[in-house]
Amino acid sequence: QVQLVESGGGSVQAGGSLRLSCAASGYTNRNYCMGWFRQAPGKEREGVAALYTPIYTGSSAYYVDSVKGRIIISQDNAKNTVYLQMNRLKPEDTAMYYCAAERGICGAWVFPRAFGYWGQGTQVTVSS
Repeated sequence: QVQLVESGGGSVQAGGSLRLSCAASGYTNRNYCMGWFRQAPGKEREGVAALYTPIYTGSSAYYVDSVKGRIIISQDNAKNTVYLQMNRLKPEDTAMYYCAAERGICGAWVFPRAFGYWGQGTQVTVSS
């Protein structure tokens, strides 16, 4: 059974950094698209970043334009954990952040419906 557990959220001032973690169990992250989404109150869930790590070739990372240059998605295969390093945080980054997984490439990663497995979320609050 696939399970995703996020951690690392919290409150930080604008300009600060946070690193979110998503520990996966029940499968390995290889050959799965691992995504991070966020949802602010009253807004739709939006894709932030995704990572596809095949077994025999290098990984591919994807980012939404609003976070490029500030956020890095990475993976520790030994720990089966995906990370979201968030730097130079802004108040508009405030949201519940969710980890998601789906077998295969990240072809439609920006759409929540492309993922079948979700974590429970971790709250990120950025104050100005």
